[in-house]
Amino acid sequence: MSKGLDPAAMPLAERMRPRSLDEMVGQGHLLGPEAFLGRALKSGRIFSVVLWGPPGSGKTTLARLMGEAAQCPFHAFSAVTSGVKELRLIISEAEAERHGSNRPTILFVDEIHRFNKAQQDAFLPHVESGLIILIGATTQNPSFEVIPPLLSRARVMVLHPLDRNDLERLLVRAVSDRNRGLGDLDVQVAPEAMDYLIELARGDARVALNNLESAVYTVMEARPDAPVHLDLKDLEKALDRKALEYDKDGEQHYDTISAFHKSLRGSDAQASVYWLYRMLMAGEDPLFICRRMIRFASEDVGLADPNALPIALAAFESWQKVGPPEAELALAEAAVYLASAPKSNALYLTEKAVKEEIQRSGSQPVPLHIRNAPTRLMKKLGYSRGYLYPHNYPGAWVRQNYLPENLTNRVFYRPTERGFEQEIRRRMAHLRRAGHGEKGSGGKGE
Repeated sequence: MSKGLDPAAMPLAERMRPRSLDEMVGQGHLLGPEAFLGRALKSGRIFSVVLWGPPGSGKTTLARLMGEAAQCPFHAFSAVTSGVKELRLIISEAEAERHGSNRPTILFVDEIHRFNKAQQDAFLPHVESGLIILIGATTQNPSFEVIPPLLSRARVMVLHPLDRNDLERLLVRAVSDRNRGLGDLDVQVAPEAMDYLIELARGDARVALNNLESAVYTVMEARPDAPVHLDLKDLEKALDRKALEYDKDGEQHYDTISAFHKSLRGSDAQASVYWLYRMLMAGEDPLFICRRMIRFASEDVGLADPNALPIALAAFESWQKVGPPEAELALAEAAVYLASAPKSNALYLTEKAVKEEIQRSGSQPVPLHIRNAPTRLMKKLGYSRGYLYPHNYPGAWVRQNYLPENLTNRVFYRPTERGFEQEIRRRMAHLRRAGHGEKGSGGKGE
């Protein structure tokens, strides 16, 4: 907290900023008992690092706690408000500090991605010499925004948006804390209001606490002599936002995801993006939506468009690495692509047919000629005997049976004539016609 400023005048989010690692919420992959950074900070070790994560995920707080753990001089430096003059002053003080105590100085650079290449170059010699331990914070991908020489001298640590449980812990703590929070006001938050605060935050702790504070003081102004009981209507009025009707564990959850899936299957891009944003704005887990798109890409598009699955996977990865609000558009991009892609459920039908066959016929033996034969005894028993090595034949193909004997000529996958499956169908037909011609007479195999 800033010196000389009345804590009560600070925003709730600043007052509730964690003062120790034990108060940090979320980022267990970095700060857990077995996590590298958590162990390093407990032992007081510190190193240059770039913290990459969405707003409100704890980058600034973590930087301050890293400074306290190292017990070194700490300077905060903003790429928005500071420049070369301030940096020279910090470097001068750092040199004096090292001369006097032999300790490095920690320099926290907020929004480091806003510095251009020349400005970032100014940090390099001081980081390299150990005079400065750099802690950079950015919401942008460091691979594109931070110069390679600086990245090579710092570890990149990825922070994730806070999940539902993390945000609830923060809000409950703020409501009950009598020293820094709203505990003296005896605030009561209805369960549906708590859910809505969490949904609106989209993983951002600062947004969650700011919305809570705004709603509480709005209620106090409207009902100055009444207890502060915060319900959903109070939140809607205070934040001027209507809560969308949505039950993530009930009928609306299943109805809406069903509408989304059927809109994709029906090739209606307009309806697909509508239901997508209905879910996102109501607080549905975006990764749940991404998982459904991944399944859809295989089940309803399949090999009619082989790009569908990579695009659905890219949407999932975008949300994991970037988070809201930037990654929302990546989900919309995937939804529109899937809706407009040619459709085929041939792979889905193949899966059903194969599973039914395995259930019906059980564990059929592997034909001897395609078994592995790593030992002399196995070779003597006929394992791998007669196997035809396709690469020894024109076109790297030779007619040969690969299915169990009782299932010879069984057809599971039947490509459609839509999209890329037209090409797959053509290739399979070509191989089928070739199979009615000559059969290979031999060849070395592996």
